[in-house]
Amino acid sequence: MEPTDAVLAERIAAGDDVAFEQLVHSCSGPLLGMALRMLGDRAEAEDVVQDAFITVWRRAGDLREPAALRTWLFQIARRRCLIVLRTKRTRRTDLVWSVPEQRAVHGGAPIADPQRAAEAGAGVLDLLRALAALPPAQREVWLLAEIDGLSYLKIGERVGAGEQAVRGRLFRARVALADALRAWR
Repeated sequence: MEPTDAVLAERIAAGDDVAFEQLVHSCSGPLLGMALRMLGDRAEAEDVVQDAFITVWRRAGDLREPAALRTWLFQIARRRCLIVLRTKRTRRTDLVWSVPEQRAVHGGAPIADPQRAAEAGAGVLDLLRALAALPPAQREVWLLAEIDGLSYLKIGERVGAGEQAVRGRLFRARVALADALRAWR
């Protein structure tokens, strides 16, 4: 049985390496997934995750509510992602997204029809451009809802906002994406 967040936080604050390893083991995958979706770059996402874990290791004793350890960890990573995105935007006018090679749903074989492959690639590019144009808070909420399938409550815990704020951000993101992708209807 895995210890509660409160117990982990107390043990990490006391310098317990095993407790820290448990946290890293249980959270590194979901944390990396969130950072990767927000940033679109694996190296940057890995750096953000590493920085978030280092912060938890160093500052676990400062945590006011030890039971919120994982929520705090995700908030740290989210804030670091937003900083990286802001830095990118000042260096470049838009985010550059790479499109993975298009594959069929079954079997992983390349799409045989070149026209279908081109249309699928164009659709993915348009979606990625539309996502990049969203404000980071809206993009993050949309990804957590649509890709991760999280509830409003869970999204709110991850991003540090109430359910109503999450609903509003998600609504605005969906409207903006629908408008940007109206040619694909």
